[in-house]
Amino acid sequence: QVQLVESGGDLVQAGGSLRLSCAASGSIFSINAMAWYRQAPVKQRELVAIISSGGVTTYAGSVKGRFTVSRDNAKNTVYLQMNSLRPEDTAVYYCNVVTGGGVFWGQGTQVSVSS
Repeated sequence: QVQLVESGGDLVQAGGSLRLSCAASGSIFSINAMAWYRQAPVKQRELVAIISSGGVTTYAGSVKGRFTVSRDNAKNTVYLQMNSLRPEDTAVYYCNVVTGGGVFWGQGTQVSVSS
């Protein structure tokens, strides 16, 4: 089993920045892709950014140029640097990790952006 612990969610004003972290621990055989998803009230969960084991990144169009995903393989940790935040970025952000043993989700961290 793999445990994911997220941190960094907060309430910020529009235009501000936040950095989310997600650390994986437990029975980690090999970590492939690491990703961030988000879910706003009454909306479906959506992919925000994903980074492959080789460091290739993909972003949702709505965050491209503002958010940066990165990972530290030695620490089994994925980060999401969020700049120029907008009220529409308000959501619960979830970490997602694909390993050789399955797919795992974090508990979510709330990001709220005020206008």
